[in-house]
Amino acid sequence: MSENLKTIRELADELGVSKQAIQYHIKYLTNKDRQTNDKGIVVLSSEEQRFIRSRVDKQTNKRTDKSQANKRQTDKQTNGFDNKKEWNVDQYLLSEIEDVRKNRDKQLAVKDKQLENKDLQISQLQNLLDQQQRLALQDKKLLEEYKAEIKDLKALTTQTQAATDEQGAVNEKSDVEEPNHPETAKSKKWWRFGR
Repeated sequence: MSENLKTIRELADELGVSKQAIQYHIKYLTNKDRQTNDKGIVVLSSEEQRFIRSRVDKQTNKRTDKSQANKRQTDKQTNGFDNKKEWNVDQYLLSEIEDVRKNRDKQLAVKDKQLENKDLQISQLQNLLDQQQRLALQDKKLLEEYKAEIKDLKALTTQTQAATDEQGAVNEKSDVEEPNHPETAKSKKWWRFGR
C-alpha cells in the first residue's frame, strides 16, 4: 500500500508542474483528512493522484510522452487498471460520497445510542423526583399530625392545670376561712369579759 502513496513533490515532478499547482488542486479534494508518512510529510493516495492528474490534464493539455508513459505505468502498478482505461473523476467522487455516508451512518448510530441513554436518564430522574415529592407530602402530613397531637396535649395540660389551680384556690379559701371563725369566737368572748 505504501508503494501507491506519493508525496506532493514526487507527484509534481512526475507531472511536470510546481508543488503550488498540486496544492491548488488538493484543495478541491473532498477528503480533508490528509495522510502522512512516518516523517510527517503529506502523501497522496492513488485515487487522489488520479484526481489531480485529471485536473492538471484538463488545464494544461500538454503532456510529454514520458509523463504519459509514467502515468500508465503508475496506473498499472497501483490499481491494476488497463492502459486503455482512463480514470474517471466521478468514480473518485462516488467513493468519497460513500465514505461520507458511512461516516454519517456511524455518527447517527452513536447519536441514537446517546439519545436512548439520555431518555433513560430522564425517566430515572422523573421517578426519583416523584418519590421525593411523595416523601415530602408524607412528611408534611406527619408534621401536621404531630402538631395536632401537640395542640391536643397542650389543651389537656391546660385543663388539668386549671383544675388543679381551682382545687388549690378552694383549699386556700377554706384554710383562710377556718382560722377566722375561732378568732371571731374568741374575740367575742374577750369583749364580754372586758365589759
